[in-house]
Amino acid sequence: MDILQRLVAEKPVVIFSKSTCCMSHSIRSLICSFGANPAVYEIDKIPNGQQIERALLQLGCRPSVPAVFIGQELIGGADEVMTLQVKSKLVPLLIRAKAIWLWNGN
Repeated sequence: MDILQRLVAEKPVVIFSKSTCCMSHSIRSLICSFGANPAVYEIDKIPNGQQIERALLQLGCRPSVPAVFIGQELIGGADEVMTLQVKSKLVPLLIRAKAIWLWNGN
């Protein structure tokens, strides 16, 4: 769990994904489309990936990826991020976390 906390503290937006997960790619693309530059950790490609996956599962991430943290807070997976987007709550969350500075919505 310590490694997870260290990684999440590094940037305003952190995404844990797997290189083969299309939903991880979609969520990353969505967040990047607002100008955010998330730290993305592909847990199937890094040495301690299994340890990170176990920690994500302990936090309640089902499935384990994508797991999105904004402002060091676990937002959840693809469903939760898309729900925030549909409710127009994703951009304000990114602004509060200082992941983006402004957004004109065009």
